[in-house]
Amino acid sequence: MTWTQFNSGTSIGTQGSEDGTIVADYEHELGARITIERDGCFAPFAITCGIYGWFFHTCFLSSREEADSACMAMQSEMDTIIRSIPLTTDTDYDAKSAGVTDAISNFVDTFG
Repeated sequence: MTWTQFNSGTSIGTQGSEDGTIVADYEHELGARITIERDGCFAPFAITCGIYGWFFHTCFLSSREEADSACMAMQSEMDTIIRSIPLTTDTDYDAKSAGVTDAISNFVDTFG
């Protein structure tokens, strides 16, 4: 899986979507992002993540250790999902897309 710092790390220290300070920010080469914020509106830590054009999700955690652990697990699951997304030209696009939707639903349930 290929995750690198989003925008070469320039977002670190800026305000995130949950009104916290971004402490980690990664982007997947195939089109996904995962961001950890601290001291946001609702919890000590928040993780926002998504696969571009498919879903966006936020979860809340109580410690940096929990956030880092969840982030690693989420990156692994998101990598699996993003690699299963079919091309629009795939003859089995609808069935494969349904599988992606199911995987996203399971992801949200796991990282609620």
